[in-house]
Amino acid sequence: MIKGNFSDYKLSSELLKAISMLNFKSPTKVQGQVIPVVLERKDIIVKSQTGSGKTAAFAIPICELLDWDDNSPQALVITPTRELAIQVKEDIFNIGRFRRIKVCAIYGKSPIYNQERELRQKTHVVVGTPGRIIDLIERGTFDTSNIKYLVIDEADEMLNMGFIRDIETIISNLPNERVTMLLSATMPTDIEDLANEYMKEPIYVEIEDENKASDRIIQERYNVDEIDKKKLLIDITIVENPDSCLIFCNTQLMVDDVYSNLRNMRYTCEKIHGGMEQRDRLKVMNSFKKGNFRYLVATDVASRGIDIEDISLVINYDVPQDCENYVHRIGRTGRANKAGRAITFVTQREEKYLDDIHEYIGKEIPLKVRPKSEAVDNVKHEFTQKINTTPEIKEAKDAGLSKEIMKLHINAGKKTKMRPVDIVGTLCNIEGITAEDIGVINIVDISTFVEIFNNKGELALRVLQETPIKGRLRKVNKADK
Repeated sequence: MIKGNFSDYKLSSELLKAISMLNFKSPTKVQGQVIPVVLERKDIIVKSQTGSGKTAAFAIPICELLDWDDNSPQALVITPTRELAIQVKEDIFNIGRFRRIKVCAIYGKSPIYNQERELRQKTHVVVGTPGRIIDLIERGTFDTSNIKYLVIDEADEMLNMGFIRDIETIISNLPNERVTMLLSATMPTDIEDLANEYMKEPIYVEIEDENKASDRIIQERYNVDEIDKKKLLIDITIVENPDSCLIFCNTQLMVDDVYSNLRNMRYTCEKIHGGMEQRDRLKVMNSFKKGNFRYLVATDVASRGIDIEDISLVINYDVPQDCENYVHRIGRTGRANKAGRAITFVTQREEKYLDDIHEYIGKEIPLKVRPKSEAVDNVKHEFTQKINTTPEIKEAKDAGLSKEIMKLHINAGKKTKMRPVDIVGTLCNIEGITAEDIGVINIVDISTFVEIFNNKGELALRVLQETPIKGRLRKVNKADK
């Protein structure tokens, strides 16, 4: 039975506290269906559109069921992209914050040594992309023998990316006795076959979106010659004057070209595509989430599963050649049932893709007449004013959660044989601090990071300036976010 409040489920006080501070008001439809099933340790298949709250639907019950004292990974979440792996890791970490759940993200084009080092420490949940998961299993550095919960996220996208065989390889390395959750926006035959092969009497849940993205979002299209696209883009952005805008192109080359043109026009913008270094992609995405710039030019790497609030306008500079990608692109605006706008530029050679999209979404995107030069000139002053104004920085999703948490850095780590018990023992000897005030502890080569809960951070920081840890005074300061 679907409950009206998270407190109606048998969840720990630590979990309910995090859920409340993350500003989750009440369970979404998918959460209401999934949470009780997973809490009963039953397999489940979920068909639900992006933006429906699927991550929390599996993260909440998994964080509840995990055995904190067990040091080896108990849950594995497989995602199709690096960006999604990082986001899911953050979401699970925040939900399990007060239970001190440790989450590790593993993905390609990132140093494998760092990921192996993290896996050697206490780890409850691993989130990763298929290739890197297999690499670490084959190297013997990812112990999957204790995995009790498997989540296959965005299954249809992994099918499109050719990952089905990889998923089967991963499953063959997991215990047979486990809870398996498969989540997908669509349910092609290959996904059904995967479920039939590897799941035990799964419960099937399909969430009908009463307010589909394609219905909720105002969609428009403009016919344009390829040579005239750049001019139309400038005119449209001047007239629309969005606070936050995501511009999609089909290729990395086109992203670079459009980005360079906007930079030359003094737009506050950045770009993201698969040819960039992972750290640069992550930096750009985080900066866009915060609202540090207004325009992001991207390939479809930013279209799927990435949760950015309050994008007021999506522009398809190129028509996507895959109908599902169109829905996922425009789904970046109009999040959390808010209104959104999506505009698509269509050249003559792209009309065949547009016809496919019309059939897929069940309606025709209205054709608009491009704005006249007088209309553009009339609003240019307002556009220029906004471009020259520093954007308002958005509050992070976990801002409420972090207000009473301080992360400390201690200049000692594995090389000085620092252990979690040394940190916990020292902190618990401080008057006013108990084990309940101590969060996740991460010990690396020459550093230790520890979270202090319940607004006790300043107290711990002050006392540790004069308190030995493992027999010596250590340099202790606030850790960088």
